[in-house]
Amino acid sequence: MSWYQPSNIGFATRRKLADVGYGARLFLRLLASAGPAFRRFGLIRDQIHFLGNYSLAIIAVSGLFVGFVFGLQGYYTLQRYGSSEALGLLVTLSLVRELGPVVTALLFAGRAGTSLTAEIGLMKAGEQISVMEMMAVDPVQRVLAPRFWAGVIAMPLLAAVFSAMGVIGGWVVGVLMIGVDAGSFWSQIQGGVDVWADVGNGVIKSVVFGFTVTFIALLQGFEAQPTPEGVASATTRTVVMASLSVLGLDFILTAMMFTI
Repeated sequence: MSWYQPSNIGFATRRKLADVGYGARLFLRLLASAGPAFRRFGLIRDQIHFLGNYSLAIIAVSGLFVGFVFGLQGYYTLQRYGSSEALGLLVTLSLVRELGPVVTALLFAGRAGTSLTAEIGLMKAGEQISVMEMMAVDPVQRVLAPRFWAGVIAMPLLAAVFSAMGVIGGWVVGVLMIGVDAGSFWSQIQGGVDVWADVGNGVIKSVVFGFTVTFIALLQGFEAQPTPEGVASATTRTVVMASLSVLGLDFILTAMMFTI
């Protein structure tokens, strides 16, 4: 019952506000680090390879199977209304608007986000962060900033790969397996997909998700307790917080894009 005492509630509220303030200051420092970070682009390039290339297989395979499923489900749904030739449009719009950015962000959080958190957490547990600070090396500039901007760059590229593989998967199921006319499949895509309204919205979402997932992963790793249990707990928080943030932001961004 002591939890409900005003002093305990006030202490918990103050601690949460302090955590939010610290996270906001760190995010602003990462944004301000764009210039120095890109002047040392080799560090960002290495992290793009680490985050993007090593996530490419799971992104591509997942996109292909999502395309398979959408091809089947979409065909049998559209067939009821005599619109099976619009299968390509259905698959493509579903992927580039919603599923491509969202599923890619969830997979990115599970694969790359946890890797970032564990890496930063182990560096902190091994006192490498403390050594950098003793040597007057800013760990935010040297360690966090390259990984942050690499994640922001890699996320839209992975989302594009996911969507492209999903369209290929829908084509395999719809055209090669079911027998939808190939000309209708591709012409519906060309005529119905708008580059700015559809593809552009997906790109904006993927960039926002890249900022969100990468920042959460780095923050959790940077603030992890320097113990095995602390690193494991931080890795779990990364997946949970990043996944919930992606789903919540997806609703907000979708509502904004359809009302503006």
